[in-house]
Amino acid sequence: MASPRWKELYKYAACDLADGLLKLHVPGAGFLPDIQPLLHITSIPKPAPKKLLAPASTFLMIPKATESFPSPSPAPEGIPPSTLPDSRPYADYTESGTIVVISQPTGQACAVVGGIMAARMSQLGAEGIVVDGRVRDLVALNQMKLPIWSKGTSIIGAGAETKFHARNVPVQIGETVVEAGDIIMIDPFENGVVAVPQAKVDALLELLPRLVGADEQVIADVEQGVSVQEAFKKHRS
Repeated sequence: MASPRWKELYKYAACDLADGLLKLHVPGAGFLPDIQPLLHITSIPKPAPKKLLAPASTFLMIPKATESFPSPSPAPEGIPPSTLPDSRPYADYTESGTIVVISQPTGQACAVVGGIMAARMSQLGAEGIVVDGRVRDLVALNQMKLPIWSKGTSIIGAGAETKFHARNVPVQIGETVVEAGDIIMIDPFENGVVAVPQAKVDALLELLPRLVGADEQVIADVEQGVSVQEAFKKHRS
């Protein structure tokens, strides 16, 4: 369980969190690479972007073969056992107050989130959706207030190549492993998503004021003509 102080992370930027996680030797520095905000359709008004911070819930998808896609991408090694008590669609398992992190098998052409699933997740109280894979139904998704970030888009439904396998199991995105309960920041101002492991929240909060303060002093010195080398030596050592 994450420290009750996790909401204090909100005052920092995603870059600050990644810098701190790098100092704490967290694999991948918590960064979820190549995840981008939903392509905005300009004819649909959207609320002003805002930073989002919430615990993660995770959904793991695995490949399946169909007539249209008879040669699915291979399933990664070490897939955990299924944690599903029944065959409900994954969106029905959404936990209120979480950012839903969805892992899709690499190399697939289909989307794993579309308008129906996103509407259900929104109705059940998801704070946001992060997809390590593709989304579709962009007009419908743009009409929602729910922040949706993904690696790409598609016009093909999930049933073409993928199936829901497990929930709230560890999922790997780049070098970062996300577990249920980790703290996710979606930062549109830095155009990035970062995951803070539950066990690192307190250590990160202890470290961040010093890191951010040092960088502010470096910038102030550089703006006065001090070399970066000297500023680093003075404030970062």
